[in-house]
Amino acid sequence: MEHARLADPQRRRLPRVGQRITKTTVAVFLCLLIYHLRGYHGQDMPTESAITAIFCMQPYVRDTTEYAVNRFAGSLLGALWGLLFLLLLLLFPALGDNRVVLYALMALGVLVSLHSAVAIHMADASSLAAIVFLCVVIAFPDIEDPLLQAGIRMLDVFIGTTIAIVVNVFHLPRRKQPHQLFFVRVKDLSNDRFTPLSPALLFRLNYLHDDGAKICLMSEHAPAFFMLQMSGAKLNAPLIVMDGAAIYDANENRYLHAETIRAADSEALREKLAELDVSYFTYTIHRSKACIFHNGKLREEESVIYDRMKSSPYRSYLEGEVYDLNEVVYFKIIDRDEKLPALEHRLSHVLPRGKLRTVIRPQAAAPGLSALYIYSHAADMEQAKKRLLQRMREQDEALAPVELRLPEGWHSEHEAMQLLGRLEKLYEPVCLRPSKWLKKNG
Repeated sequence: MEHARLADPQRRRLPRVGQRITKTTVAVFLCLLIYHLRGYHGQDMPTESAITAIFCMQPYVRDTTEYAVNRFAGSLLGALWGLLFLLLLLLFPALGDNRVVLYALMALGVLVSLHSAVAIHMADASSLAAIVFLCVVIAFPDIEDPLLQAGIRMLDVFIGTTIAIVVNVFHLPRRKQPHQLFFVRVKDLSNDRFTPLSPALLFRLNYLHDDGAKICLMSEHAPAFFMLQMSGAKLNAPLIVMDGAAIYDANENRYLHAETIRAADSEALREKLAELDVSYFTYTIHRSKACIFHNGKLREEESVIYDRMKSSPYRSYLEGEVYDLNEVVYFKIIDRDEKLPALEHRLSHVLPRGKLRTVIRPQAAAPGLSALYIYSHAADMEQAKKRLLQRMREQDEALAPVELRLPEGWHSEHEAMQLLGRLEKLYEPVCLRPSKWLKKNG
C-alpha cells in the first residue's frame, strides 16, 4: 500500500499555495511598504510589524482577531517592562558598563516579562511580551529616548496586527450555495471506527455547520460508532449508516428509515446457518433502537468483538429470540480472515438470488478477524442517498447532491482537511459576477 501511494504521481505534486499563505505574503508586503514610506531602508529597516503580521494571520478571521488582541496585550506588557528597564539603566548607568552584567539583566527582564503575563492570566501572550521586551532594550546603550523607543515598538506592533486583521477580513466576493447536500464518508475523516475525530477536523466540520453547509456523513457502521467518534460534531442532516441500510437522525435519536431483510429470507438464511453450525449476530431495529441478538454458542473469535461492543450505551445486546423477523437489518458472522471467503462462497449458492448481498470487512478491534455482513440487496449507499435527498427536498425542492471522497485506503489528517477545504470552496465559491454577488448580499 505504501509503495502504491508513493508511486501515484498525484501524491508527488507540491501542495498548492493556500489562501492563508497568500494573505500572509500580502500582509508582509504592506508592512514593509509602510516602513519604506516612514523612511526606513537597508540595515535600519525594523521587522516587528512584518513578524507581528505573520504571527497574527490565522485560518479564520475570528482567530486572527483573538490572536491580535493577545499579541497587542503581550506587546504592551513587554514594552512597559522594556521602558522601566531602560529608565533603570539611565538612573544607574553603572549597571550597563559591564556587558555580561547587562545581558544577565536583560535575561532577567525576559523572565519578569514571561512571569508577569502568566500571573495576570495571559499565558498565551507571555512569549510575545518577552519578544517585545528584547526589541525595546536590545539596542542599549544606543538609545537616546527610552519613551520614544518603547512607543515606536508599540506602533510597529499595532501596524502589524491591524494589517493582519484587515488583510484576513478581505476576500473575493463569494456566494454561499445553501441548496447543496454534501455527502462525506466518515472513513475519509477518521482512521477507523474506534478513533475519535481530531480536534482540528472537528473544528473545521463544526465551522462549516455553523456557516450553514448541509453535510450528510455516511458510515459503514452503526450509529453507536459515530457517537463515539464525533461526540462533539454538530449535525444539520441525518446520517446514512450500516452500509446504507439505515438513515439515522442523531439530533432526534431515531431511525428515519431502515432497509430490512424480508422475514422469509431471514428464516431461510437462519436455517442454512444452523445446518452449517455457524454462530452469528442478528442486528435489528426495534422501536428506533439497535438490538443485537446472538445465535449459537459464543466463540472465542466473537467474544473479542462482543466484549468491546456490548459496553456501548447506543446499542443493546440481548439474549433469546429476535422480537420480529421483519425488523432484521443484517446478519453478522465473525471468524478468521482466511475462513470467511469460503463461507461466503457456500452461502452464495443458497441465498435468495437478487435479494441479499454480502460484504466482508476486517475488524479493526481484532487484527486477524473479519466479519461477513449479509444485507438486503436494496440496502446500499446509493439508494440511501436518493432516499435521504428525496426526504430533504420536502423542505428544499432545489436541493442538489454533491459527493466528496478520497481514494480508498486510510489517508492522513492533512488529506482529510483538504477534503473539507474542497467542500468549503464548493459551498461558498468565488462569485465572478460582482453584480450577482451584490444582489445576493444586499
